Amino acid sequence: MECVVQGIIETQHVDALEVLLQGLSGVPKERVRVHELCLKSGPNLGVVPSEVRLLCDLAQSTPSWTIRHVGGAMRGAGAEQISVLVRSIVESKASNNVLRYFYGIGYKLDHEVLKGGFAFRFHRGAQITVTVTSVSKMTKLHATNEAVPITPAIQLVEITAPAAADNYNDVVSAITSFCEYLAPLLHLSKPGNSTGIVPTAGAAAASLLSSGGGKTL
Repeated sequence: MECVVQGIIETQHVDALEVLLQGLSGVPKERVRVHELCLKSGPNLGVVPSEVRLLCDLAQSTPSWTIRHVGGAMRGAGAEQISVLVRSIVESKASNNVLRYFYGIGYKLDHEVLKGGFAFRFHRGAQITVTVTSVSKMTKLHATNEAVPITPAIQLVEITAPAAADNYNDVVSAITSFCEYLAPLLHLSKPGNSTGIVPTAGAAAASLLSSGGGKTL
């Protein structure tokens, strides 16, 4: 399983967020360029619909594929009281003919996007990944070089960390604590519960850029 929160930030403040993340993590950023294809099962695969995502990492010299299936979120009173989404997830590396395989067994392409930006991966109470990306749509099937940003002025910020049944409370605490450092720039919440842009982000961004982000905390 994994723990996840999401938020949005204006593109003009992404440089400041990068400075802050660099200072907090103490690690170099990684380039992100991922072609994401969402596939849904056809009627021949049963009455219960199924969805998988195929991720092609284009940031590497040789593109690599990953199959990603996101399961249901944790339910119950405990889940409602925390600000982090805890959900099941399965990922597996795949060969470059994986799309043809899924088409062959009855899945159909629902939509595809290109996500480009950067990520920081580090350990801070949990193995945390912060990804900042611009999401683009394809004007032609699989034409990643012709992708057009869906919201040019807004970028998506996602924080994830792997978890297990016996430690997810600790992971939730680690993510919640880390999110407090980013609060001057963006709101982070469970996916689907976006609270919009932070009104004070402009002033916070200017302060960060003028100070250089400070030291690693």
